[in-house]
Formats: sequence, structure tokens, C-alpha cells
Amino acid sequence: MTTGAGLRVLAVDDERPALEDLARLLGGSSEVAEVAIADSGGEALRTLADHRFDAIFLDVRMPGIDGLELASVLDQFSDPPALVFVSAYEDGAVGAFELELHPLDYLMKPVSRARIAQALERVVASRSDGEIVSVEHQRGGATRLVPRASILYIKSEGDYVRIVSDDGRFLVRGALSQIERKWIPYGFVRVHRSYVVNLRRAIEIRPELGGSATIVLADGSEVPVARRQVPELRRRLRR
Repeated sequence: MTTGAGLRVLAVDDERPALEDLARLLGGSSEVAEVAIADSGGEALRTLADHRFDAIFLDVRMPGIDGLELASVLDQFSDPPALVFVSAYEDGAVGAFELELHPLDYLMKPVSRARIAQALERVVASRSDGEIVSVEHQRGGATRLVPRASILYIKSEGDYVRIVSDDGRFLVRGALSQIERKWIPYGFVRVHRSYVVNLRRAIEIRPELGGSATIVLADGSEVPVARRQVPELRRRLRR
């Protein structure tokens, strides 16, 4: 493990020359404090059990536990490292999209210093005070970095969720329950089976007939609140 000042990064690749080259490029960045290496998915899991990392640069195709399987495990962490895939195969990103893993970047081998720098910039932005989140378009387009504080609410739309923020509306593939679980510490609350709201952007709860309510957000948006959620919401907004 090398040291400097900045991010803690884990590089994973079953091919030793490629792993050493990746670690060298990462270690040469001023953004990186530490680079640990693992030559298999199993070794990576053991390393992750004992150490916390800001990012993992992960080869997609490996024997045993491959990159996609490892990334799926990481996605269950309460605070997973930022994910950057590395592959020699152009179709490697397809599996990541189908599994809804949403990597911050996808690097093709041989990896250049410039692409490493770009990926690390995305990692820094995504980890900055926990306030930047990545939004990958449902059609597999470019990843957009959005301040979490700018998000007003998220609405479930079938296999997708619509993220409504000050920066625009983004329809992305994903589950509302997953966002609810991961974003509770940041003030996001499930107020209805189809909505998760950023309570830090709420300005009013308006009672409705039957005991339900409408929550009014900073931009004037109105989101329905299920009747059973009204007492808890009122309590939280009075804090």
C-alpha cells in the first residue's frame, strides 16, 4: 500500500502486470493517499472487510468472483466505495447496466494517465462531504453529478425512478426502496409508496380530507403523503 494525501483506493485485477500498472497510475495522482491491490474478487472482499476505501477500480472479467459479482456485493454496503470499472472488452459495461450497478466511470485497457485523472475527478466529486451523487441515464448515457442537497424528491415509475432536482429531472433505472435505504441519513424519507422526499427541502405539510396530506417543497412542488406517515412527518419537521 502506497501513501500520500487524498483518496484511499483499492485496485482489483487478476492479471498481475495490469494490476501493477493500474496501481502505479493511481499512486501517481495527487488525489490519492493510499493504493491497495487485490488480484482476485475473493482477496478484494477480504480486504474490504478490514479496510474502508473511497473508491475501487475493478476489472470486470476475472475467474471466480468477477467484477460484476463483486460490485453487486458492494452495492449492499451502507456506504459503498465509488465504483470504476476497468476492462479490455467494450461490452463489459452492458452487464453493469443490466445489474443497475451505476459505476462512476468505465475505463478501457490499456488505461491512460488522462483517463485515470478523469475518473478520480469523478470520485472526488461524488465523495465530497457525501453531498454529490451520480445519476446515470437509463439509456446508458453519460453520468451526471448532482448535489444531493439539490434533490427535492424521487418518484417511482415502474422499473425506473424520476429524480427531481434544482438541476432538472432525471429518469434512471432503479428501485425507490434502495434509494430510501441509502439516503435516510441525508434527510430523505418515504412518504408514500411512490415517493421519497428530501425533508430538508420541505416547507409545509398541508392537511387533506381523510387524514392524508400534501407536502410542499421549496420550489412549490407538491407530493402526496400517505395518511399513516402524517404524524411522523409533522414530528420530524418540528425538530
